Amino acid sequence: MKLLVQPDDGIKPLLAAINKAKESIRILIFRFDRFEIQKALVAAVERGVTVQALIAYTNRGEEKNLRKLEMQLLERGITVSRTSNDLVRYHGKMMIVDDKELYLFAYNYTHMDIDLSRSFGAAIKTASTVKEAIELFEADAHRVAFKSKSKNSGLVISPVNARERLTDFIRKAKKRLYIYEMKISDAEFIRLLQKKISEGVEVRVLSRASSKSDILPVRKIAMRLHARVILRDSESAFIGSQSLRKLELEARREIGVIFKDTKVVHQIERVFMRDWKKSEPIVPENAMEAAFDVPAKKVAKELAKKISVKPVIERVLDRVMDIREDAPFEPDEVVQTVRDAVRQEVHEAVAEALRNLALDCIGTVPDDPGPEKGKKG
Repeated sequence: MKLLVQPDDGIKPLLAAINKAKESIRILIFRFDRFEIQKALVAAVERGVTVQALIAYTNRGEEKNLRKLEMQLLERGITVSRTSNDLVRYHGKMMIVDDKELYLFAYNYTHMDIDLSRSFGAAIKTASTVKEAIELFEADAHRVAFKSKSKNSGLVISPVNARERLTDFIRKAKKRLYIYEMKISDAEFIRLLQKKISEGVEVRVLSRASSKSDILPVRKIAMRLHARVILRDSESAFIGSQSLRKLELEARREIGVIFKDTKVVHQIERVFMRDWKKSEPIVPENAMEAAFDVPAKKVAKELAKKISVKPVIERVLDRVMDIREDAPFEPDEVVQTVRDAVRQEVHEAVAEALRNLALDCIGTVPDDPGPEKGKKG
């Protein structure tokens, strides 16, 4: 298995894969603006390679470009199929070379994704994985329902098995989960990640936006992000096109892969830690205030109960009554008023202390030992 890291690796690995093809290329396209890839596909046809392009029936804002691409490829001898419209979107990105090697991408064949974004891809030669990828491609090309026949291929396919396999993958985490994610919004996965945190699993998320959970430690990556990656316990990983969102798990064609390759996982982990150290914490508006308001109130209430203000108030009232015998004082009411005032002051002081402590914590990230040095941690 070989890892592709963007924008570091650029377009060269894709061109090399196309140029080495001897018999066949199957390519699934959602977005496309790289003329170099189109030129390489045409050159492959000219040297006798069978090239099949499966193009999404639509994407947001660029349907005209897809139809134009179809015509251009057809004119140059490439077999073109269009995905069905039975799903909301066909969003997978993959290429299969000579029925022997699967290139699975989290990014599109675009300048923005390849040259300007953090993203990943994988070149996979595992026979069972390649075989199921071919079956999926052919099913979608012929617009027939796809049913996964393999439990060992590692492919994660929406809406066929994505929720089941990603849930199982995350549930088995024992030490850490490092995640690149566009946006986590699926309620079941948020609850699962919160549960893993409560079990002592270290969870870190690099994203473009905050999640719907104030508990998840989310940081905004310092560059454009177009990746969905989950690293588990420095041993296994998921790379794919689906985010942890209900729509992408259940109503769209998304394709990913789960694999165990320690060398590749450590390689991604090193990139993740570099990105994490350069990123900024995402604190949803009012989230910290809401999170600390309840515990601060509880502390203030208990502390106010333990402060013996009544004896002090009574001594003060005795002195006042000596001076003004007709003073209309009610000791119990005064005591309660003072206690409420103390409680409010304590509440504000505790809340402020908790906020400062939290900001100190999220602003300081300890140096990570790295996957090689920290295998047992």
